[in-house]
Amino acid sequence: MTDLAVPARRPLGVGVAGMGWMGRVHTMAYTRVLHHFPELPVAPRLVAVADEVLGRPEEAAARFGFTTPTNDWREIAANPEVAVVSIAAPNFLHREIGVAMAQAGKHIWIEKPVGLTSEDARAVADAVAAAGVQGAVGFNYRNAPAVEAAKAMVETGELGTITHARFRFFSDYAAHPDGALTWRYERGRGGSGVLGDLAAHTADLTYYVLGDLESLVADTAIFIPRRPKASGATAGHVRATGGETGPVENEDYVGALARTTAGARVVLEASRIAVGDQNAYGFEVHGTKGSLAWDFRRMNELAVGSDGLYQDQPMSTLYVGPAHGDFGAFQPGAANAMGMDDLKVIEAARFLRSVAEGTPYGSTLADAVRSATLLDAMAESAAKRAWVSLA
Repeated sequence: MTDLAVPARRPLGVGVAGMGWMGRVHTMAYTRVLHHFPELPVAPRLVAVADEVLGRPEEAAARFGFTTPTNDWREIAANPEVAVVSIAAPNFLHREIGVAMAQAGKHIWIEKPVGLTSEDARAVADAVAAAGVQGAVGFNYRNAPAVEAAKAMVETGELGTITHARFRFFSDYAAHPDGALTWRYERGRGGSGVLGDLAAHTADLTYYVLGDLESLVADTAIFIPRRPKASGATAGHVRATGGETGPVENEDYVGALARTTAGARVVLEASRIAVGDQNAYGFEVHGTKGSLAWDFRRMNELAVGSDGLYQDQPMSTLYVGPAHGDFGAFQPGAANAMGMDDLKVIEAARFLRSVAEGTPYGSTLADAVRSATLLDAMAESAAKRAWVSLA
């Protein structure tokens, strides 16, 4: 009988600030991470959970095993048992919580877009650097093995010189006119609307797959100008009918044309009111020798055409498998599907490895600053109706 020794692991106390849907996803990632990445030298232990909604922290404690529920995230910062903190609170709180946690010596895993502006993201990045802690950012789509395969094909020149590409994040979560007027639709708390919510991912994937951008021109729009006000605490995207309405202050749609520093043209689009599209996230990349395409809804597939035919080039389907990225930590063979939550487990593993080794793995605050700078440039271009430099 084989003796399967359990490796000795250093325990790490975990805090979660914000226990909506994404807070739960982070929490479940911590509980699963050692099942998929048993080689990690640290073991996360759920300690503290904070949410301002009454009863929500206690519910999370009962459900997941947190020992210290609270309505004040500052108690997590002050808790000596907490070493790492997930920040999944609304966007307007990212800067305050992120800076405070870093200054308290906590390593942070923070959801995008890291505040409302590039200034906010940079403030958190500076606090992380000054404190000497690790900072990871929730750009989960780059962790898909098919996306990593696409990046490798671009970098090795399999597609030739990249000529043009399209990155599109379309969703219908705000398409219903009775969608409640939550913080997401307020400029002061939700920032730039679909730019921070979806285009932040579009920006990160563009940089991750293609490299640096040089300039862009953009346009934005609000298509549903008023929504009914929510009558109480909300989670996710809920509807409200009747009663008083209020103005939508931030963008429903953004479209941009950009140039990479290497000369390729890129179309970036994001919409939260795209009727008929549910999580239609993905990209197409064309080069002088071939092309590829990825659709999040078929996350484990990559369409590739690079046989050198140029004209009438057929596309074939690559089903990612254990040879691609971290696929093997979840499934034994190609075409066995991974899911969205698995990408957050990968993210958790890379964050915890960063903490254990003191070296960044995966997306960092620098990526958040770069993405936020692109979003600021989109907003500036739309306001000026002109090209904006990203130099």
